[in-house]
Amino acid sequence: MGTFDVNNLVRKNIQNMKSYSSARDEFKDFNTEMIFLDANENPFENGVNRYPDPQQNSVKLALAELKKVNANQILLGNGSDEVLDLLFRAFCEPNKDNVITLPPTYGMYGVLADLNAIENREIVLNSEFQPNVKSILKCVDANTKIIFLCSPNNPTGNSFSDTAISELIDNFNGLIVLDEAYIDFSKSESWLAKIEKYPNLVVTQTLSKAYGMAGIRVGILYASVTIIAILNKIKPPYNINVLSQEKALERIINIDKYKTEIQTILDNKRDLIEQLSEIKYIEIIFPSDANFVLIKVDDASKRYNQLIDFGIVIRNRTTQLLCENCLRITIGTKSENEKLINVLRTL
Repeated sequence: MGTFDVNNLVRKNIQNMKSYSSARDEFKDFNTEMIFLDANENPFENGVNRYPDPQQNSVKLALAELKKVNANQILLGNGSDEVLDLLFRAFCEPNKDNVITLPPTYGMYGVLADLNAIENREIVLNSEFQPNVKSILKCVDANTKIIFLCSPNNPTGNSFSDTAISELIDNFNGLIVLDEAYIDFSKSESWLAKIEKYPNLVVTQTLSKAYGMAGIRVGILYASVTIIAILNKIKPPYNINVLSQEKALERIINIDKYKTEIQTILDNKRDLIEQLSEIKYIEIIFPSDANFVLIKVDDASKRYNQLIDFGIVIRNRTTQLLCENCLRITIGTKSENEKLINVLRTL
């Protein structure tokens, strides 16, 4: 890879635009007792009558301390889908540029590509669910702006090799977006510590999985200060509401509860896999670094529908590339997993 300059990737209209400045952007001191008559808000206090901090500084400072990064290297979004969409809108010119995804993988990459009129070039993972680096790099051209890597991968559950990720980062003069939604459950180290070393590396994480806060919709993007500044330029001014910021902060600082729940999920996964291995029509249990496990069965649609009849909902992934007759099972509570196993044994 030659000298990387992210400014060469930014769409011209984004470079030239002037971002919207909200009332709370112009007055940033949220800890001082003031009379706020600047934002046309209802003055009667009820806990949510004021606009939220548009930069979510309290949450970012807590994350910065936890993750050992600077707060100005963090962007928060209304779920990871928003920060991913911002990447498309900042760096990919509609009807001209392209991105590369590696199916089977998280489906929103392709949806967002379609939404933004960006070509999605799919390079299927190999038989071990690892990136085919040579094929990926061969597919790159002058208009390839982003390569999306999901590790641990959804729906396969495995982590990509460090060698493959390093080779792609070193040889691609665009953005490598590493989606680490499930990294908290993995023995593999996060790549977050390497964003200083690799200016083209973007790491996304979430509060929806390990932190158990899918309902508040908070996704996190970590990158260089320059990339964060570009994305801040186009993000909606108040994209994370007051209640979500409060709940996120409360959860982030309660690190002991977070660790306890992760360990419980991992213990439950180990027990579930052990019991799944005894069921005859389950042909393969794929290795998992996530809070779910992918299994191959004799007839995925049949087994899926049978479980529905017993009030158990899993995910049928049989239509995905390399996932014929595969089911994805999220790790539940001990009692939920026991009910699942009891039902599977009766089928």
